[in-house]
Amino acid sequence: MPLHIGIKVERKSLSMQTSETYAYFDLPFCRPDNMEKKKESLGEVLNGDRLTFAPYKLEFLADKKDAKVVCKKRLTKEEVAQFRTAIALDYYIQMYYDDLPIWAFIGKIDKEGSYDPNEFKYHIYTMFHFEIFYHKDRVIEINLRADPYVTANVTNDEEVDVEFLYTVMWKATNIPFEKRMDKYKMSSSLPHHLEIHWFSIMNSCVTIFIVMSCLGTIYMRVLRRDIYKLAQDEEFIDNQEETGWKSLHGDVFRYPKCTYLLSSALGCGTQLLAVVVAILSLGVLGVFQPYDRGVLPTALIIIYAITSAVAGFSAVSFYHQLEGSNWLRILLLTGGIFSCPLFLTFFFLNTVAIKYGSTAALPLGTIVVILLLWVLLALPSLLLGALSGKRIKSEFQAPCHTTKCPREVPPQRWYRSIIMQMALAGILPFAVIYIELYYIFASVWGHRIYTIYGILFVVFILLLITTALVSVAMTYFQLAAEDHEWWWRSFLCGGSTGLYIFGYSFYYYFSRSDMSGFMQTSFFFGYMACVSYGVFLMLGTIGFRACLLFVRLLYGSIKCE
Repeated sequence: MPLHIGIKVERKSLSMQTSETYAYFDLPFCRPDNMEKKKESLGEVLNGDRLTFAPYKLEFLADKKDAKVVCKKRLTKEEVAQFRTAIALDYYIQMYYDDLPIWAFIGKIDKEGSYDPNEFKYHIYTMFHFEIFYHKDRVIEINLRADPYVTANVTNDEEVDVEFLYTVMWKATNIPFEKRMDKYKMSSSLPHHLEIHWFSIMNSCVTIFIVMSCLGTIYMRVLRRDIYKLAQDEEFIDNQEETGWKSLHGDVFRYPKCTYLLSSALGCGTQLLAVVVAILSLGVLGVFQPYDRGVLPTALIIIYAITSAVAGFSAVSFYHQLEGSNWLRILLLTGGIFSCPLFLTFFFLNTVAIKYGSTAALPLGTIVVILLLWVLLALPSLLLGALSGKRIKSEFQAPCHTTKCPREVPPQRWYRSIIMQMALAGILPFAVIYIELYYIFASVWGHRIYTIYGILFVVFILLLITTALVSVAMTYFQLAAEDHEWWWRSFLCGGSTGLYIFGYSFYYYFSRSDMSGFMQTSFFFGYMACVSYGVFLMLGTIGFRACLLFVRLLYGSIKCE
């Protein structure tokens, strides 16, 4: 059974985030004459895995208590400098044996009580001890330990003779093969971690209860009283001067500006919502296992392509409800409103990865496969959904007639501006996911394994509920101030949580991670900008749909002339 090896850069910290990955033999290790690479799936390539067969021979049940020589070589001055740089940057080796991951640092820094970097001594590990546990004829667990006493000094720029060694020890265990991945799953399911997750959920429930209490108070004490008065005889109504939200019944359903853009944003947001629900559902069902490294990225790409039909249908059908006619324009805008910024970001970051020689750079063949999936699967799905939406001749359901002349919006106070409302609207939904964000970041940007999809699904549902309630509250306050232009504002207020997530990424980068350098910085902020933008579209759609339902129910409960 061969041992596959990969290598990447990581920092010694609690967060251990990185975006730089490199091939094992980019460093001057013992290179075999015939280097054989492992065939990888699409998802593994997207993960940055470029695995090759390692020079370590780990035959089943074959102990090697005496150190076996991998190779002997003389490191040149340039190779010594390479190893020293790798040690200073905390490079580590990542290996897979029978799909079981193991890690080991390349070397160590001996500071000897000094704080002067010029006096540090750099050593590379030249002896590795493999400890493998088996049950019957299956491998259950593998551990790797570098011997801190068998090293080679690479402090000075001079040639060094090194001898790379390893030992192998097989041990029996009673753990069945079906439970061999449990130790990796338990990393995110430890009691103190679960307590934090459940605390986050309870905090979210309290937040939702507070928002619902506020909305209930508004309905019971304000709206219900106003609706009751409006339900009185017509003479009483005629003698009353309409104020507040009651005076907007002739303008509240006036179509907004840029209906094509709003329709496309709603279509893409609905698609992203479908993607997230599908991914979380598969996670809850146990489809994504720690040893299936490429399943999640592959599923994400395929589900996104298939759900393009949802985007086309939602965008075109809503656009037709708003009496739009140029559905091809909506189709193109819906297909590119999220994917075009994502592709542009990807091509820029892929160029950066190529410049740095990182395995995060996708080969041309993989890029062609992704483009073919987009052309042959996503675009036909988008067109099919758009045609379905075009054939549905549904009208916009408005309980009130819209007047010909638009009502002038009175001057608003500064705290009713769109910027202030977005800032206020995003606080509570962000508080719902704040604790969970740390674990998600640690999983995406580090090697921590995230397996508690059930809790994540619950937090996601709470996020949607909070976003909907907060958006409805903001829309009511806007209508109460006699501002009928709620369409775009409800979308922006709902999506403002995405801006908070992007702001959190700055805090996380500077306070929680040890990332540095142009490549790591560009990868982190580039992809986080795309993720935050996607969250903005998705939650904006939730906010708008909730407000549209609220406004219809509100004005459908009164008599409008």
